[in-house]
Amino acid sequence: MPELPEISYYKKYVDSTALHNKIRSVHVPVPKLLQTSEKDAEEHLIGTEFTKAIRHGKYLFLESKNGNYLVFHFGMTGKFDFSHEDDPPKYTAFYLMFEDGAKLFFICPRKLGKIYLTESKDDFLKEHSIGKDALDFSKDEFKHLLYKKRGSIKGALTNQSLIAGIGNMYADEMLFQTGIHPKTSPSDLSEDEVNQLYDKMIEVLETVSDRKASGESLPDNYLTGHREPGADCPKSNGKIEMMKISGRSTYFCPACQKEK
Repeated sequence: MPELPEISYYKKYVDSTALHNKIRSVHVPVPKLLQTSEKDAEEHLIGTEFTKAIRHGKYLFLESKNGNYLVFHFGMTGKFDFSHEDDPPKYTAFYLMFEDGAKLFFICPRKLGKIYLTESKDDFLKEHSIGKDALDFSKDEFKHLLYKKRGSIKGALTNQSLIAGIGNMYADEMLFQTGIHPKTSPSDLSEDEVNQLYDKMIEVLETVSDRKASGESLPDNYLTGHREPGADCPKSNGKIEMMKISGRSTYFCPACQKEK
């Protein structure tokens, strides 16, 4: 599923393609993804233009000149394609045509994405119980959030009502980089471990975002390219294992991440 770094990439993509271009028409090949009526979407979007793209967690808000927001959640397989082609790409679920004939396609093969309209970004986040964006936390806020929190640290990191933007893959990466076992309770972490985890949270999200934007590979010592049971640990300390935590497939190295 696209996580914060992927949505950061889509934000930059929209910034460089679809802003400041008047919308001529709205098309909804897969109506179930649109969380409002097609008529409502047409009334709010046709004739206006997007002035800004704002990422919050796993959501992308496209702010229009009339003050409304078109909001995308990408599900497992959502992505954008901007082109002047007449025929929509395969698996197109929604698209906008602009005055100059260009189109912004939202492609979603598994049809798990969602598209919303809202008049208020803050109200939308509150209504959907979406927490603060992972990159907006101060270290003190992060410490306070985890203080005496029960359950697993993997569950806490991926709880979108606590921290918005972190999913399975990069939660595993942060824990691997800090040597913390994913089953560890947040309340059992030392102050030093919480500090390290905060630093790695920021570092991992920024590193992956930067590498996606530039097309570079991730660092050799990252777990992300080794997410398979029995794969070699990228730090050469053992073999990768997988377990289910909070219903999620979780990859870790038991040699690097000792269970408390």
